[in-house]
Amino acid sequence: MANYRLVIPRPIYQAACIIFVVAVPLFLIAASVTWAVNDSGLYRRGFEKYDIAARSGITEADLTRVGGELRRYFNSGEEPLRVIAPVYGLERELYNHREVEHMRDVKVLVRGTYFVAAISGFYLLGLTAAAYVLCRAGFAARMARLLIWGGGLTLGIVAAVGLFALVGFDSLFLLFHQMSFSNDLWQLDPRTDYLLIMFPQGFWFDATMRVALTTIAGALLIAAAGGGYVFSMKKRGRGRGDDEGNFQKAEGP
Repeated sequence: MANYRLVIPRPIYQAACIIFVVAVPLFLIAASVTWAVNDSGLYRRGFEKYDIAARSGITEADLTRVGGELRRYFNSGEEPLRVIAPVYGLERELYNHREVEHMRDVKVLVRGTYFVAAISGFYLLGLTAAAYVLCRAGFAARMARLLIWGGGLTLGIVAAVGLFALVGFDSLFLLFHQMSFSNDLWQLDPRTDYLLIMFPQGFWFDATMRVALTTIAGALLIAAAGGGYVFSMKKRGRGRGDDEGNFQKAEGP
């Protein structure tokens, strides 16, 4: 059977590669945030570390239940948020109207994070599959280089944000709220509003570090995989290979 050559225009090829590299940090960061939001252990450790039971008057068992209700709220269509819990032994609605409205905004943000994780993940998988089909001969080398670039970009972003968080988390936390919300519902009273009593700023610093470390681990893993492949190919004396937008597929001899 005759050989044939499928030509991908260079601008499209380059754009696809650039989007792939950018999608790597988007996926790793969004996936790390998604994991943190839904990790009951993160909530439990925060409640224990900051002695929230004593500060709030809510027992540890009830705090665990409330944390579960918040996660269920993020992952369901239920509106509005309504949480009943005993505070110093007396049943009450835990969050006031302002807190409930703020949580509606937070839910939109969380769902947006889920969306970014899904779309970037699908793109990474889709381009990987397309590259495998269209350029099987040079597939591994091309993907290895893209993974190195994507992992490196992720490490650079996380390093910059992480350094900012370490030296000025208050400013970073304020900037995040100003950029993420179009209203002032996030400005709550730490003396009376249970969202802040249950989740003090220290909790959010720890959560940010957790997301950063998880993202770094993922970035190092994929960069190491790509770098390891490139290194092994160089050691075996294989060339860089065709990295242009001309993908070839042949049938028959």
